[in-house]
Amino acid sequence: MHTSTHVLSGWCVGNIFNLTGRERLFCMIAATAQDLDGLGIVFGQKYYWDWHHVLFHNLLSAIVLTGILVIWSKHHIKAALLYFSLFHLHLLMDYVGSGELWTIHYLYPFNKLELMWQHAWPMFPWQNITAGFILIGWTILIAAQKARTPLELVMPSLDRQLAAKARNMLSSLSKEKITNF
Repeated sequence: MHTSTHVLSGWCVGNIFNLTGRERLFCMIAATAQDLDGLGIVFGQKYYWDWHHVLFHNLLSAIVLTGILVIWSKHHIKAALLYFSLFHLHLLMDYVGSGELWTIHYLYPFNKLELMWQHAWPMFPWQNITAGFILIGWTILIAAQKARTPLELVMPSLDRQLAAKARNMLSSLSKEKITNF
């Protein structure tokens, strides 16, 4: 799946729970950090194909990342369960939606077992695009209802502006629906 889809999956799921802004940011990290192994592309195509879905797409990485993020979280147990689950949501999304030939090395570095679903869809099919649009819509709803966006910690001023725009957009849509009814 696309990195932006992973980021938004972490953001949207994190907003289901009563978390701090930092914990919501950590949800986005937990749902996305695995793709750091894709940066191997800077060393060449072969390195990318050999190591993406290997170095950080595994159980050991899930445990390490969860442990690191929990250290700076307020709700330790809830956050640990959530980060660990979001990590695995990323793996599931990649398992079904990153292409027919991609494998997941879940037990790396302890075991060379490769998991691959023969029916995985390509990187840019309707399923991935639809998932992305659903998450964008969910993000707009969160922005309108909770007055926050994924930018709440990194760009608070822009976050407030975008949340206000989302609220105005949804309220004008509902007013238009009522008058056209």
